[in-house]
Amino acid sequence: MYNQDVFHLETDIMYNQNKFFSGLHIIAVLVFCCIMSGAGIVPANAAEDENIALLDRSAKAFASVVKKAGPAVVHVRVEKSVTQTRGQDPFGFFNDPFFERFFGPQFKHPRQQEAPRNFKQQAAGSGFIISSDGYILTNNHMVGGVDTITVRLADEREFKAKVIGADPQSDVALIKIEGKDLPVLPLGDSDKLEVGEWVIAIGSPFELNQTVTVGVVSAKGRNRIGISDYENFIQTDAAINPGNSGGPLLNIYGEVIGMNTAIFSRSGGYMGIGFAIPINMAKAIKKQLQEHGKVTRGWLGVVIQDVNEDLAKSFDLENTKGVLISEVSEKSPAFEAGLKQGDVITGLNGKPISDAADLRNKIALTTPGTKITAVIIRDGKKKKIKITIGEQPSDFGRKGLGGDTSLQEMGLTLQDLTEELSSQFGYTEDQGVLIADVEPDSPAARARLKAGQLIEEVNKQRVQNLKQLRKVLEDAGNGKTVLLRVRAGEYSQYIVLRAE
Repeated sequence: MYNQDVFHLETDIMYNQNKFFSGLHIIAVLVFCCIMSGAGIVPANAAEDENIALLDRSAKAFASVVKKAGPAVVHVRVEKSVTQTRGQDPFGFFNDPFFERFFGPQFKHPRQQEAPRNFKQQAAGSGFIISSDGYILTNNHMVGGVDTITVRLADEREFKAKVIGADPQSDVALIKIEGKDLPVLPLGDSDKLEVGEWVIAIGSPFELNQTVTVGVVSAKGRNRIGISDYENFIQTDAAINPGNSGGPLLNIYGEVIGMNTAIFSRSGGYMGIGFAIPINMAKAIKKQLQEHGKVTRGWLGVVIQDVNEDLAKSFDLENTKGVLISEVSEKSPAFEAGLKQGDVITGLNGKPISDAADLRNKIALTTPGTKITAVIIRDGKKKKIKITIGEQPSDFGRKGLGGDTSLQEMGLTLQDLTEELSSQFGYTEDQGVLIADVEPDSPAARARLKAGQLIEEVNKQRVQNLKQLRKVLEDAGNGKTVLLRVRAGEYSQYIVLRAE
């Protein structure tokens, strides 16, 4: 770039020369520019103009994607009748159910009440239209168990929606409105997505409709986050906030490659880490929801674990890629196919398996009755085994968490705090017993207990681990009613659960 002072100085000198030298100077400058242009070198101001033009084209490209996609992104408002019991806080955190489920509700000090009262609880999120006749994808945690669903389009039209099917284990739901010739978002291929690609999020954070944010894919295949049972999240730094739940994550071609679902935050707001369900997973679940209203998952019948360096050496493996089978259930598809304890699964149907979460997701999304070919390593040698996938048992989701079911009748699955879990949820080891899962429409769910909360007392007795909790329950004898003191963040409250 020219220095402005130098440029003015050169201009003054030129005016002080006679016409002959002035003409020579101008000609020389023109010749120099032509030579430099021919050599691929352009003046600084020209290069700057070219860069600005490039930025302008990029901005217009983003704007074009948003202009086409926006009409198919909808605002989802839900309402549910709730009975407030003594000491309960009726209000969700930032009006987004996800925050209660992922971080635990931010309890206020209990308010004394003479009797329970009924009220309408409202929440809002996002969704996107996938067919011109009104099918919409959104999150299960947005629409599960609600009384009414209202969908508002970008053009301000409103429709009542009904739930076609919902899957709590993946947090995907399919709803429908009655409409014709509605705008539709095309669904892309999330398997082709690369880390570092540009992505665009559209939704209604804090009920601000049609909010657009831009970022990149920060990572793929994120699991063990604790948001849902089946996790294979796309991580992005595109800003996602409460109310974005269920909205689309788009690539630069305007195709949906993910469904915005959650953020990781220690403050409750955006901190640069958001998670989206890969659209390929959502498509597979949507198909079953549309055809059957529910999801039937595949089942192998094995207990599995990741392979670390020590295990890799012990089992004569070249690397840590693959999944170690630590147990095979009798009469399971794995047992019938001849899989054994100590086998390491490295591939399915010609595709590599990276870790336990990867295998679990692939098996779960396989239709029962499907025949697959697994590549295993047994005693240091590769072997192919054909397996017919079975149907996942109805109680598999609860058992699959690896949690304790001492309060299963109340709808709770529990587990001890590990160092990793303590750090993730902001607790200290031995502080209490962690709620790992809450069964929908159970006494625990109706008491608004959430995964990630901590049980510190049972029947007014302090419990620091599962062993102590079981002992208190055994001593109580009557398991139909239990008094819990539950912590979420800075506050705790008492909850009474009654078995049905």
